Amino acid sequence: MASATTTAPTGNGAAMRKAGEWARRAPLLPALIFVIAMTQLPFLATIVISFMNWNAYYPDERGFTGFDNYVAVFTDTNARSAVMVTIVLTVSVVLISLALGLGIALLLDRKFRGRSAVRTMMITPFLIVPVAAALLWKHALYNPEYGLLNGMLTWVFGEDAPQPDWISNNPLLAIIVAIVWQWTPFMMLILLAGLQSRPLDVVEAARIDGASTWQIFTNMTLPHLRQYIELAGLLGAIYVVQNFDHVFTITSGGLGTANLPYFIYQTFYTAQDYGRASAAGVVVVVGTIAIATAALRTAFSLFREETR
Repeated sequence: MASATTTAPTGNGAAMRKAGEWARRAPLLPALIFVIAMTQLPFLATIVISFMNWNAYYPDERGFTGFDNYVAVFTDTNARSAVMVTIVLTVSVVLISLALGLGIALLLDRKFRGRSAVRTMMITPFLIVPVAAALLWKHALYNPEYGLLNGMLTWVFGEDAPQPDWISNNPLLAIIVAIVWQWTPFMMLILLAGLQSRPLDVVEAARIDGASTWQIFTNMTLPHLRQYIELAGLLGAIYVVQNFDHVFTITSGGLGTANLPYFIYQTFYTAQDYGRASAAGVVVVVGTIAIATAALRTAFSLFREETR
């Protein structure tokens, strides 16, 4: 009898606890259903279409084709070129942005008059809409007739100064520079946050013991910033690998600058090949998920270190 009387309240308590948990979660169900309907269902539809031979120009030939679209994505010359351009673009932008962001973060970590205003101005490029930033570089800076770069050459070297067509001569480099300009503030913000979380008492102790600025940077600052650098690089790679605005706006995918997102755009809207475009989209999503997983692991490791 005693055991029966003691178990009953325990069972009731567990049931009430579960009911309370469901009561707290119930208001979130509509939002969860909406997110699933707007994100996961279209992605599942994309996966299904990626296994189909579906071209709007040949509506009578629609049917299941297996992995042929994926094989075509990895064997097609244009697709391989788009993959290489995507890798070069992503790696170049991330590495250059990280190096510049680290240098600017080190400068902004020092105390000087107007530091808050300078930090705000340094963040500004990241806040500009990507299409507007691409248009700014294409017309205000790169234009061979009235662009700022050629205007500066004329101002420095006179009327006989060379007036290169920056986009035609170096198309991929022109896109890289424009994206680096926009993403360097993002890298700088993350690395600046890492710099400000350093144990300054340890740095001061090392300086008192005779360590030089370079020794403090290489032996203390860089090891402390390692995970912040990894996080900034991974997050930057997630977004740069999907970049479409700059490629479309500056070169329209011409001159060998078409990356995977632009290849998907061409395959879908120009070639009307929905199956192959869906297969390429799935490949991009899988690659992005892999990078995002690594980024989340790095972020969680940072949070674990902060709570120690």
